[in-house]
Amino acid sequence: MTVDDLNDIIDILTQLVGFKTIANEPNLDLIDWVQNFLAKAGFRIQRIPSPCGHKAGLLAKFGDGDGGILYSAHSDVVSAKGQDWTSDPFILRRTGDRVIGRGTTDMKGFLACVLAQAKNCQDLPPKKPFMIALSWDEEIGCLGIPHMIDHVVTFLGCPDLVIVGEPTEMQLCLGHKGKASYQAICYGESGHSALAPNFKNALHVASKFILAISDLQLRLAKSGARDDAFTIPYSTVHAGIIRGGVALNIVPERAEINFEIRHLTGEEPANILNELDAASEGIEIYPINQYPGLSANEADPVWKSLQSLTNVPGPIKVAFGTEAGFFTNIGLRTAVIGPGSMNCDGHQPDEGIDINQLRKCNDFCVKLQHGLQNVMRL
Repeated sequence: MTVDDLNDIIDILTQLVGFKTIANEPNLDLIDWVQNFLAKAGFRIQRIPSPCGHKAGLLAKFGDGDGGILYSAHSDVVSAKGQDWTSDPFILRRTGDRVIGRGTTDMKGFLACVLAQAKNCQDLPPKKPFMIALSWDEEIGCLGIPHMIDHVVTFLGCPDLVIVGEPTEMQLCLGHKGKASYQAICYGESGHSALAPNFKNALHVASKFILAISDLQLRLAKSGARDDAFTIPYSTVHAGIIRGGVALNIVPERAEINFEIRHLTGEEPANILNELDAASEGIEIYPINQYPGLSANEADPVWKSLQSLTNVPGPIKVAFGTEAGFFTNIGLRTAVIGPGSMNCDGHQPDEGIDINQLRKCNDFCVKLQHGLQNVMRL
């Protein structure tokens, strides 16, 4: 990797960080910039608008036919509001061997490396297609990619391999849990608190339901399915938000609980949810969102070849979710590999990424794109 190569990546990353593409907010300025960048590099592009029209994703392809590599990224970042940053989160700054800015690790650093490679396609055409998928609102439950996934094969063809560039410190990741989130509406009766025993208290109903969630978690830990490759080797259920009541002297007639199930790929969230039926009297449960887990076949010889390009230990499984399962669900061989550390930098104040991680990602992309036939053993 030359100094000019690194400077290209830093310049692109500076532009990307400068777009305040906070999850659940518009991202069109960034999408316009990336679309123009890739069009100049000779890519064919399909733009996919969000249902609200204020956000969009895109699919891009250089080359013809099936096969090749699809690099997948998301455009959104988490908010910096309420965090103690030492500089403007949306102005990239370099400090020694690191660059600091919101999204540098999660996951605009990866996107910058991929775009830097895309820029070179006309001068050094890859043997097989070079493809990019860029989504929106991944950070709030992978809301964008479901609107894009049906267009992937019809527009791009069938890639040999999908690389989802979430931060793994360039370790090959072949698994993560799926997630399903729900809202429980707990019903009671409104009345004067002086007569509270005469009324059904919705918060009491909610409290019993939360205790049932806690008991279920203990059962899952003791006797549920296990995968010791995960930090938490079993499925989890967690209540994160409770709302209810309007005044201290009024018995609440309604309470809301938002809870989630993070499940191993061998377990269905619906089956775990059914274990809460006995505690659900007076409660209505509605799904909020769901995304699939990733469980790649570790015996696939492609992974050994792919890992040889990273020069780091692996494969691993990660605690956080990604969009990878959407690609495996349409039959595409998919792995998660990307620069940066989620543990050290993801979603944190003064989020940054080591320059060396960007170098490793660039080198990996170069080796993969131009040595694909060896990796795939075609």
